[in-house]
Amino acid sequence: MANPIIAAVLSFLIPGLGQAYAGDIKKGVIFFIIMILFVVVGTWIFNSWVVHMLGFIYALYTAYDAYQMAK
Repeated sequence: MANPIIAAVLSFLIPGLGQAYAGDIKKGVIFFIIMILFVVVGTWIFNSWVVHMLGFIYALYTAYDAYQMAK
C-alpha cells in the first residue's frame, strides 16, 4: 500500500511519478509525457508566465490524483 502523502509529493515534483509509485505505471508515464510536451512545446511557442502557471496547475492536479490513487 502506497503512502498518499509521498505519492502526492512525488507527483508534484515530477508529474506521473506519484502515479507510478501508487501502482499505475502506464498512467504515470502518460502524465509525465503530457507534462514534458506541455512545458517544452508551450515554452518554445509562447514563452510566457501563462504557460508556466498552467504547468503549475497541472502539477497540482497530478499531485491530487496521485493522492487519491494511493488512498
